[in-house]
Amino acid sequence: MQPYSILLLIAGYFLTLIFISWITGRQSDNNTFFKANRQSPWYVVAFGMIGASLSGVTFISVPGWVEASQFSYMQVVLGYVVGYAVIGLVLLPLYYRMNLTSIYTYLEGRFGTYSYKTGASFFLLSRVVGASFRLFLVANVLQIILFDTLGIPFWATVIMTILLIWLYTFRSGIKTIVYTDTLQTLCMLIAVGVSIYYVSDDLGIQGGELISHISNSEFSKMFFFDDIKSADYFWKQFISGAFITIVMTGLDQDMMQKNLTCRNLGDAQKNMFWFTIVLVFVNLFFLALGVLLTEYARANGIDAAKDDLFPVIATSGELGVGIAVFFILGLIAAAYSSADSALTALTTSFSIDILDIENNYRPERQEAIRKLIHIGVSVVLILVIIAFKYIIRDESVIAKLFVFAGYTYGPLLGLYSFGLFTRMNVKDKLVPVIAILSPILTYVISINSLVWFGFEFGFFVLILNGLLTFLGLVLLRRK
Repeated sequence: MQPYSILLLIAGYFLTLIFISWITGRQSDNNTFFKANRQSPWYVVAFGMIGASLSGVTFISVPGWVEASQFSYMQVVLGYVVGYAVIGLVLLPLYYRMNLTSIYTYLEGRFGTYSYKTGASFFLLSRVVGASFRLFLVANVLQIILFDTLGIPFWATVIMTILLIWLYTFRSGIKTIVYTDTLQTLCMLIAVGVSIYYVSDDLGIQGGELISHISNSEFSKMFFFDDIKSADYFWKQFISGAFITIVMTGLDQDMMQKNLTCRNLGDAQKNMFWFTIVLVFVNLFFLALGVLLTEYARANGIDAAKDDLFPVIATSGELGVGIAVFFILGLIAAAYSSADSALTALTTSFSIDILDIENNYRPERQEAIRKLIHIGVSVVLILVIIAFKYIIRDESVIAKLFVFAGYTYGPLLGLYSFGLFTRMNVKDKLVPVIAILSPILTYVISINSLVWFGFEFGFFVLILNGLLTFLGLVLLRRK
């Protein structure tokens, strides 16, 4: 594709998003921005959450992961199912019963102000870094296939990317995102389907043979029970997947904010149930695409792997313009379906949890304060993404993302577990100390685990971190 053709595609896509924003943004206020007036249809939320959950990281990294890790990622995905069940049956009833705008408000009622601010602060750190990881990956791909050709520097690409997201979210926030995510999920799934069609056709695989071809591939091994010390061991990944889901969805303001826009608890639970089923199959499609891309690269002597595999093949021109068009469309959709909600959730959390604008500012000032926070969060994301340009090297971004999440979401896991499953109270002022020490101790144990225990933690650091936080809270209990 010619660079200006790609620019026209991007422009058309964003004009569509801005049009949706204009329709949903009429007569908006802070209640619309934060909770969409609790009027979102559950099936729209469920479909849109698929794109938000997958993001550009899944779109790029999961297919590229297959050559090195085969289908082992499905062990994590199956763990997701357990995690989503916990969210639907335990956390959602709690959030709806308390009528929460920010889910971290629960911590204030359960433990006190210090615990509340600690939980919110760890979310802000986690989501800033997580959203920046995802956007960095996509901005880097767009830089390589488009903006380098036009002589536009990386920093300008990042600024333009965040500015476009700000443009269609600044007025009505989560209400707009519920509907734009639906469009973006559709674009991403079409892109995967089209890519599977083009690559399998070039490899001479007929439609009816596709499933058997994938299942018989050397890359399709899904379950690993052989080596308990390995990071790919089934129970490590399955249990980690369950806990990753609980913390990165159920204890994450970004993902829960969408659920809390549903009309009632029953609708939110239906959303979670159907979303879970569809998500499992969508991840299978991504892994199947990874098999086909890996085989195509080998057959055609293409030297690309990991996060470069899908972009290099899709944009090489060897498979035609069609796959390139849908790849770029799917990539943009996958990236922005998670980034726009992250920007809104960060704005919500900082407004409600840190500044407490509903109590500290007059009603006529609250909307202006929220808009300033929205701009400030956008600037922070720009700076962090640009910093990543000099940090990220060759490891798959999805692996880095999950490992980092283990350190930042672990204290949230410990806090909520302690609050929900015990009746003990704690010395609230000391909770921040435990929340900081637990990740540090987790890191020390993790890097020495092979020497000390003959055991590699991998994604299991999340559980270790949560357990250490839980034990620390036990020591802080009030007698």
